[in-house]
Amino acid sequence: MPKAASIHYVCSDCGTASGRWLGRCSGCGSFGTLVEETNGPRGVVAQAAKPLLRLVDVEPEQAERMSTGVPELDRVLGGGLVPASLVLVGGEPGIGKSTLLLSTLGAMSKTRRALLVTGEESVAQVKLRADRLGGCEQIEILAETELETVCATLERERPDVCVIDSVQTLYAAEIGSAPGSVSQVREAAARLLRVAKEHGVATFLVGHVTKDGTVAGPRVLEHLVDCVLQFEGDRYHAHRILRAVKNRFGSTNEIGVFEMTGAGLVGVPDPSELFGRSEQGEIGAAVTCTLEGSRPLLLEIQALVAPSDLAMPRRVATGVDPKRLAMIVAVLARHAGIALGSADVFVNVAGGVRIDEPGADLGIALAIASAARGVPVRDGMAAFGEIGLTGRLRPATQAARRLDECRKLRLDTVLAPAGTEGAAVGAETLRHALAAALPEAGRGD
Repeated sequence: MPKAASIHYVCSDCGTASGRWLGRCSGCGSFGTLVEETNGPRGVVAQAAKPLLRLVDVEPEQAERMSTGVPELDRVLGGGLVPASLVLVGGEPGIGKSTLLLSTLGAMSKTRRALLVTGEESVAQVKLRADRLGGCEQIEILAETELETVCATLERERPDVCVIDSVQTLYAAEIGSAPGSVSQVREAAARLLRVAKEHGVATFLVGHVTKDGTVAGPRVLEHLVDCVLQFEGDRYHAHRILRAVKNRFGSTNEIGVFEMTGAGLVGVPDPSELFGRSEQGEIGAAVTCTLEGSRPLLLEIQALVAPSDLAMPRRVATGVDPKRLAMIVAVLARHAGIALGSADVFVNVAGGVRIDEPGADLGIALAIASAARGVPVRDGMAAFGEIGLTGRLRPATQAARRLDECRKLRLDTVLAPAGTEGAAVGAETLRHALAAALPEAGRGD
């Protein structure tokens, strides 16, 4: 006998279900996140058992990666798109998700069958964007939001790659809730995952984001998919960063750098040339070399130190972990003699890039010390290394690759922790590093 329809409440953050409304979710502790959902009547359907398959009988060619035609996207995916995979792409509105995936479909449609399922735009609107990008003539398109129709079309046509724009617009008629709700998004992702795996359709899902930048919908959505890609950057600036938050087939440390042009998003093959250039003699600027996956990246760190009228001076970081910045400021004050207790400290990473690894600590410290003392860092110098709480410098990983990247931009004077093979200048402690990078200030210590 089919089960009657029932009403329950589901947390929009973690997906925890409750039989009654609660002010606070019992699963994740969030307040005001339980929304009403209705389960339609469902009958019990008998399923036939499937034969088992041994791994030794699986052909490796079935998982051979496909090039997307966009080298920066291939890098983030781990070398290309895996057949039958489900990839979730999230980002702020207007940042370029649809533009990038339309360009990807256009490149792949030259050798493979590509399908675009659009639920947010009409066919005519997509056509206008495609004409601007160029090379999209072979893409097949379906304007549909009904989930059953989309899945049936994929099962019948079986394209090599498909883009769903967006997963929040799909709805299943048997679920009595609005499109974009927890139940609808979970059901859409589960069905599309089943179709992708059974019929070998590599699928991109475009996902909306919440006000705090995370992908909208239940957390189970990120667990279902194979890869989660996140667009970062300001939509009012030209450059975008594509980062892998989750990747079952590759590293999550790789990034792709794109520039928004009149012809769409264009990959930046040498981001160090773009982000690592600084003006000679500029106070409060330092160049550091960070490592994003297998890619070394030169970045300009900018700092401003100004007297504060507040009882609690501000520590403002853009592109840097605020806790890491607070630690570096404390070490500078305790072990390098730079008093910052009554000053506001602002740190920014040029280009909108975010730094997560500790190898950039020394570059951040040099920029702050330069701004505090009013002395520029030595011309043509780059620095990398981790700063400990004792003021001692610790080696950064893969120093040889960082040094090679510095030499490419003719930054021959590289300041690194002592013992780093190939570095022009080695320093045991942060005080020694400041004396080497800021020679005029070093005489007064």
